[in-house]
Amino acid sequence: MTATDGVWLSISDYSRYKSVSVSTIRRHIKNNILKHREEDGKYLIYVPSMERIKLREEEEVLRLRLEIELMKSQVRELREENNEMRMLVDLYENKKSILDTPPEFLFIHD
Repeated sequence: MTATDGVWLSISDYSRYKSVSVSTIRRHIKNNILKHREEDGKYLIYVPSMERIKLREEEEVLRLRLEIELMKSQVRELREENNEMRMLVDLYENKKSILDTPPEFLFIHD
C-alpha cells in the first residue's frame, strides 16, 4: 500500500478521529508508533484507505443520527400543533352546537 492509498491528518483531526488525546498521539509520534511526517513544522499522521472508508462511514452515521434527532423534534412540534388544532376544533364545534340549540333549552327553568 502506498501513501496515496490513504490520507494525511493533522494531530487534532487524528485525535478526534481516534478519540485519543493529543498528548498520546504526540507520544506515539515520538516513539515512531504512528506513520507520520512533518510539514511546515506540523505533524501529519497517515491513515490508510480502509480507515478512511471507516471515517466516512462514521461521519455518515453521525449525520444520520443528527437527522433522526431533528426529525424527532419536528414530530414533537407537529404533534403539539395537531393537539392545539384539535382543541380549537372541539371548542368551535361545542360553541357551534350551543349556538344551534334553541334558547329554551339553554337554561333550566323552574
